[in-house]
Amino acid sequence: MPSSLASRPIGVFDSGIGGLTVTRALMERLPFEDIVYFGDTARVPYGVKSIATIEQFGQQIVDFMLQQEVKLLVIACNTIAAVAANKLRERVSVPVLDVIGAGAANAVAASRNGAIGVIATPTTVNSNAYARGVHALRADARVFSQACPLLVPLVEEGWLDHPVTRMTVQEYLKPVLAEGIDTLILGCTHYPLLKPLLAQEVGNAIKLVDSAVSVAEQVAATLADLELATPSRDEADYRYYVTDIPLRFQTTGERFLGRSLRHLEMVHL
Repeated sequence: MPSSLASRPIGVFDSGIGGLTVTRALMERLPFEDIVYFGDTARVPYGVKSIATIEQFGQQIVDFMLQQEVKLLVIACNTIAAVAANKLRERVSVPVLDVIGAGAANAVAASRNGAIGVIATPTTVNSNAYARGVHALRADARVFSQACPLLVPLVEEGWLDHPVTRMTVQEYLKPVLAEGIDTLILGCTHYPLLKPLLAQEVGNAIKLVDSAVSVAEQVAATLADLELATPSRDEADYRYYVTDIPLRFQTTGERFLGRSLRHLEMVHL
């Protein structure tokens, strides 16, 4: 790719708001890169929809992102990454990274005993995508997945250190911890907000793999390899596009992002 593309933004997209944790990790890792974020807030959740529908929605989002002239795309949605990543890669000429591939790679690198836990939404667990990603890199690894349907609403409620959340986490972790894992993948973009609580519950012996941080590292490496890192040292430009602006989007979004949400626009696909 010619270096003139280096000044273009990174595109990050999700079915809703969770991908803002990926955006936050990118801002921290690559502070000079412009970022365009897209959240399909009118049609979330994707987890209950058919694969064909998720693929169709994903293609619509990718087409919109290409209109924003992005130089690289990040699928920040575990559900889209699990069922549609390859279809979407076929559609574009820019690099496409996703949270599942990055999280699996980091988990394999971190694990000593090859016993890796995954906590995620039911759709992501049922897709088996993290297990496939891990096994592609380490055939003898043992992967233990646990669906945690209650965690997303608790995070969106802001109950990050609430007794109800702690009890829920303890229940979900019991079967995974019983398997002797030494690494736990946070397989949902909402879960990084629960990192302090999760770290307390699993203890120091288990490494938490945050897919948001993992994919930010992968983006940094990819931009360096392709000589696409921005030459600019000006303040980065962040734009946010959503298909609906629910009442609590601003407050919840700013909690996920760790900063104020400016340049927010509603669009129709």
